[in-house]
Amino acid sequence: QVQLVESGGGLVQPGGSLRLSCAASGTILSSSGMTWYRQVPGKQRELVAIITSGGRSIYADSVKGRFAISRDNAKNTAYLQMDSLKPEDTAVYYCYDNRGHWGQGTQVTVSS
Repeated sequence: QVQLVESGGGLVQPGGSLRLSCAASGTILSSSGMTWYRQVPGKQRELVAIITSGGRSIYADSVKGRFAISRDNAKNTAYLQMDSLKPEDTAVYYCYDNRGHWGQGTQVTVSS
């Protein structure tokens, strides 16, 4: 059974930083790659960042230069380092293993 568990969300002031984690079990993130999405109520889920099985990173234009996706193969965990956060980054963030499995989501709120 595949499980993806996100953590690290919370409330942060504009300009602040957060690091999200996605711990996987039942699947190997180094084989499948992993994608972070985010969703605001009433809007479609938006792709934020991808890390491929080969370790290549791809970012949405809206987060390029501010967010960094990474992976610890030994821990089977992926991360999303988010710096210079803006109010428009407020959303529920989800990890996806590129094989049909989603995490439960973690709320990120950027507000003063």
